[in-house]
Amino acid sequence: MLAFISRSILLGVVTAVALLAVFPELRNGMIETPVSLNPIETPQTQISFNYAVRRASPAVVNIYNRRYDANDRLKLSTQGLGSGVIMSDKGYIVTNYHVVAEADQVIAALQDGRIFTAQLIGKDRRTDIAVLKIQAENLPVIPVNQDYKAAVGDVVLAIGNPYNLGQTTTYGIISATGRAGMSFYGRQDFLQTDAAINDGNSGGALVNTRGELVGINTASYQQATDIETYGISFAIPYELTLKIMNKLIADGRVIRGYIGIEARDINPVMARLYDADQISGIIVIGMDPNGPAAKAGFQVQDILIEINGKPVTDRRNVLDIVTELRPGNYVNMKVLRNGKPVTLSVLIADEPNRYQ
Repeated sequence: MLAFISRSILLGVVTAVALLAVFPELRNGMIETPVSLNPIETPQTQISFNYAVRRASPAVVNIYNRRYDANDRLKLSTQGLGSGVIMSDKGYIVTNYHVVAEADQVIAALQDGRIFTAQLIGKDRRTDIAVLKIQAENLPVIPVNQDYKAAVGDVVLAIGNPYNLGQTTTYGIISATGRAGMSFYGRQDFLQTDAAINDGNSGGALVNTRGELVGINTASYQQATDIETYGISFAIPYELTLKIMNKLIADGRVIRGYIGIEARDINPVMARLYDADQISGIIVIGMDPNGPAAKAGFQVQDILIEINGKPVTDRRNVLDIVTELRPGNYVNMKVLRNGKPVTLSVLIADEPNRYQ
């Protein structure tokens, strides 16, 4: 029995030696790889908006609203704060109307430490935009991209001076575009974002991840609970900002056309009631008795379908077209009256100054 076991062990040893001789790579498997007590993790790509912030933040300035003391007309004190965006190397700065509306003096503090007294070029309450100007050289200008179109889901950064803590950046996404009827001062389309916009951020920059201007921060609606605060923030789109800025620089105010009608949108059912095949337009339901439309011969229940060769779609579209018309010019407008087309020549007036 012992002899049998000895022969078996000897045979196993000989077989193992033979296998190692034929397959030398098996020798490596016999050495156990030491286990590291501190394994090194592969570094992951870090998501950062540093590039965008570095491009945009130098052009965002702190705005201080100063007013004379009621008891001492020689004493100026800071009454409010906000932010502004340098739009041009000529020193033009855009901020919010409500930031500077009541100011006797406006101070602009740049991120490089320079401080300037700013001149108020013009302000427009309806769009909540004001334009300031400072006399300075080597100004950082906010990057812009004419081809960029804001879309729901785009990541955006809000840069400003909340609560006078110094420049701060928050981020979120664009939640909605074309938010109408949200303005404190009149009809206004907003970009909606969940990026935090707090007191002092007003007038600051909303930028995309390339640091390009998306809009001007203007308002935040917040609902406080016992647990936390939820905010919905709004910004004035860049395209509208640029349009209003150029008008304020050119005229010191925004000149808007006016025809003096009250109307409602038309739908297919209403079109049939008015015996009209045309379903794109607005129905006149009232007029300023001394306004341009009344003087041109408009009548209640006319369906306005065309202005200066441009088709009418709804009330918002009409307002957009009319406000861009220059007062003092005659413009042809086509209406349907009792189902038949009628062309009226309307002398565009200057919109009454309701928002100043």
